[in-house]
Amino acid sequence: MQPEFWHKRWASNQIGFHLPEVNPHLQRFWPQLGLEDGARVLVPLCGKSLDLLWLAREGHEVLGVELSEKAIEDFFNEHQFDPDVSEQGPFKVYRAGSIELWCGDFFELTAGDVADCSALYDRAALIALPPKMREQYAAHLTRILPKESLGLLITLDYDQTQMDGPPFAVLDDEVKRLFGGSWALKILEDQDVLSASGKFLEAGVTRLEERVYRVSSS
Repeated sequence: MQPEFWHKRWASNQIGFHLPEVNPHLQRFWPQLGLEDGARVLVPLCGKSLDLLWLAREGHEVLGVELSEKAIEDFFNEHQFDPDVSEQGPFKVYRAGSIELWCGDFFELTAGDVADCSALYDRAALIALPPKMREQYAAHLTRILPKESLGLLITLDYDQTQMDGPPFAVLDDEVKRLFGGSWALKILEDQDVLSASGKFLEAGVTRLEERVYRVSSS
């Protein structure tokens, strides 16, 4: 999956993955992590998610990473923020208040860039990637994030033969294989969401589960 794929999706407004509200799992489970006020949260492949705003309003410093500059500009325009723009290595950095959105390739992020992050929120990154890139993503996260980082990971589980991704099906066995060696994993929720997922119903998907993990790096 090449960057052009995502640029085209944003350019043509094919962003069905963008939720028009804050993710309810984030609101329900994030407070249970017990993070300190001001903790910096890494949000990979963040798009223009409203979750970024929610995390900031909860008192966090937010570091979102996004390939599409249009997505980042849309986020700040839609919320009437006037960001400062600077350069950080290969990234173009937009900052307003406690929210920084870095425009560029997530895989070019270094341990130094996220050295002050102590939390991770992944609702739409892992499931956006095909299998080989998921392996690279998990390995890169493990390499760069500080030890004892806490966070939430949200995945989808369905029969991949019934619909092409993205979003891709990422089963529990794969999550354990990708993260189990370096992360402690705990399932907080396993919910049937097929009836509320029009795109999947139209494609003929017969089972769709959304799974929420508490993750902790060791």
